[in-house]
Amino acid sequence: MNKVFLIGNLTRDPELTETNTGVALCRFSIAVNRNYGSADGERKTDFFNVVAWRGLGETVSRYAKKGNKVAVSGSIELRNYEDSQGVKRTGVDIVAQDVEFLSPKGSGDSFADASAPASDRKRASLQAFDDDSDIPF
Repeated sequence: MNKVFLIGNLTRDPELTETNTGVALCRFSIAVNRNYGSADGERKTDFFNVVAWRGLGETVSRYAKKGNKVAVSGSIELRNYEDSQGVKRTGVDIVAQDVEFLSPKGSGDSFADASAPASDRKRASLQAFDDDSDIPF
């Protein structure tokens, strides 16, 4: 089984592109703090490249930005390639199956983009609903 679950902060704004066949592809990276420290008490941070496809990628590119906290679940994918000098390299990506936005609404890390249409902003954040008039008890 190949399953990974990470919680971290975006290290840069997501980049949305399309494949040659028109499929949306979003690349971003997250910084994840380790839950233990070194002998001197310093905690290390790991950086992961994440790829989100199609609608998920479009949603991430629309609502996430550098610094936002996200939870990513998906799988690890290794890819082999040659760099410009002909040296064989291996790249590691997290292929996202689900991305949950964790930064609270109203914080400096808000996911609701002010330039997005109001209908999109409503879908990006949870809205409080307080209508007790129809409750039968």
